[in-house]
Amino acid sequence: MFNIISKRKIWFIFSATIIGIGIVSLVMYGLRLGIDFRGGALMEIEFKAISRPSIEKVEEKFAPLDLGEINIQPTGENGMFLRMKTIDESVHQKILEILRDNFAAIPPQEAKDLSISEVIEEKQFQSIGPVIGGELKRKAIYALIVSLFGIVFYIAWAFRKISREISSWKLGIAAILALLHDVLIIIGIFSLLSHFKGIEINMFFVTALLTTLGYSVNDTIVVFDRVRENLHLYGGEDLEETVNKSINQTISRSLTTSLTTLFVLISLFLFGGESIRYFALALILGVIVGTYSSIFIASPLLVVFSRLVRRKT
Repeated sequence: MFNIISKRKIWFIFSATIIGIGIVSLVMYGLRLGIDFRGGALMEIEFKAISRPSIEKVEEKFAPLDLGEINIQPTGENGMFLRMKTIDESVHQKILEILRDNFAAIPPQEAKDLSISEVIEEKQFQSIGPVIGGELKRKAIYALIVSLFGIVFYIAWAFRKISREISSWKLGIAAILALLHDVLIIIGIFSLLSHFKGIEINMFFVTALLTTLGYSVNDTIVVFDRVRENLHLYGGEDLEETVNKSINQTISRSLTTSLTTLFVLISLFLFGGESIRYFALALILGVIVGTYSSIFIASPLLVVFSRLVRRKT
């Protein structure tokens, strides 16, 4: 049997180090917000029957449109992501016409006789104003806060009769700290990726965070439920021994569930396409960090809280 609780200082120091690096990254670099939050336009196009032109040539042809700062990123074998300021439908169509007229595999005069869909395939187009972007940002923050409070109240209610030795509010606080641990680590990692890889944070990322909260608290509740059962069965045991026994009884279930989930998410990351790649990455991190926190953070915190209360009394 693994004695996880006795080594809790190691897990706490390890997590504090990772979170500390993430916080430093957030302070220094922040997060690169996508058009969902700051407003702007996003186009994903695929060049058909012709080679993808260079970024420099595309920027040169777009210059007369005065699009401001435009971010062009190759994707797949023959596609491109175009990120720019908010545009209306007339400018949107001019962009498509420029791509058709200048990059078809025939002279420009002949290319104008072709339909746009014969030269390029527009896989997606989004245009969001700055007001809507700011509103989405506020709603994303509210969603995270409401989710965290909802989880605390649910755990406090569900485990209200757990034991005299450990009250339900301790379980709720331990769970919420573990969830904050998960969120901070994922945000910190994406802050580093935003700075060094240019990854943008969008609503997919917020969805991944909310999914992580649900996945992590599910794992945590499984452990807490076993702690409750063992407290009733072995009430005379030391709390540390009971919690450690509960973790060992559920750890194989947690790891098996996480591994099978990771197989699917890794496949999604590798083969799911550019538009959802980093959504899949956020979920992969969420599953790993959520499984870790339910075993090595939330459960040891129960023991810490119990000892703190005993000292005060």
